[in-house]
Amino acid sequence: MKDEIVRMSLAEIAPPFAFPAFWTEFRHSTATVNGIRLHFVEGGHGAPILLLPGWPQSWYAWRYVMPMLTRAGRRVIAIDPRGMGDSDRPAFGYDMGTIAADVHGLVEALGLCSDGPIDVVGHDIGTWIGYAYAAEWPEDVKRLVVFDAALPGISPPPDAGIISEEANVKTWHFTFNRLADLPEILLRGREREFLTWLFRVKAERPWVITSTDLDEYVRVNSAPGALRASLSYYRHALSPQGLEHSRQRAERKLGMPVLAFRAESGVGKMLFDTMSLMADDVRGGVFDACGHYMPEEAPRDVADQILAFTNS
Repeated sequence: MKDEIVRMSLAEIAPPFAFPAFWTEFRHSTATVNGIRLHFVEGGHGAPILLLPGWPQSWYAWRYVMPMLTRAGRRVIAIDPRGMGDSDRPAFGYDMGTIAADVHGLVEALGLCSDGPIDVVGHDIGTWIGYAYAAEWPEDVKRLVVFDAALPGISPPPDAGIISEEANVKTWHFTFNRLADLPEILLRGREREFLTWLFRVKAERPWVITSTDLDEYVRVNSAPGALRASLSYYRHALSPQGLEHSRQRAERKLGMPVLAFRAESGVGKMLFDTMSLMADDVRGGVFDACGHYMPEEAPRDVADQILAFTNS
């Protein structure tokens, strides 16, 4: 067992996102998997790396990281899982087993495992998906990298009672998002105000999410069915059935190496401790002075850690 705890002092933030240059290298694509259309953005050549975003984001959360990975000789595929970004938003199928099967189907459709298993990276809900995919389809996954998330049903729940203001800012949405109907009532038509507040309070470097970036996140979150679909992740994951499925999944240890990094003002040591229960080879640590949105707040360091781990 190899446990490696490191603290990262962040490098300089990446320059503003340049659309024209980005789209000379990357392209939008879709594939129909399990009867739904999944959207993804891909570019580069070499060994594949699959990137999974979190809530309330999309593939776009990886926009700074992706060119750094392709310049290192990797093929990069950043996907919108069902219900997120520009993928279909069916009324069903938001349990982790179904989502993991979607990812497997996309990997098969693109032939990503034709030369062997691939590297998978997740942030936030993308960590839930990446872990479930690695557990359900271990033959697909060579290495798993996860950033700043707790795993419902596996990570220890917060202490009972009145939690601190700092903890409340980080966790309030778990109980809010699982409510029936009320989040949609309150958020519909107020997506910009909500996302502006969310990014500001959960980021240590909120200026990295510009007004242009906010436009993109408002666009995908205000599309028909988008709120209902993204909230369904929480409603399923935190339901009695979803929690039980997570506990059952955790009975099987992961055989591949795992890298688990959290943000200093993110989920705390919970992610590393949780993954250490799930796998024998776990490395990782903390990004100092970083908030929850690690791929945007610290893209150079995120890319460096991914490459160092997956090339080892």
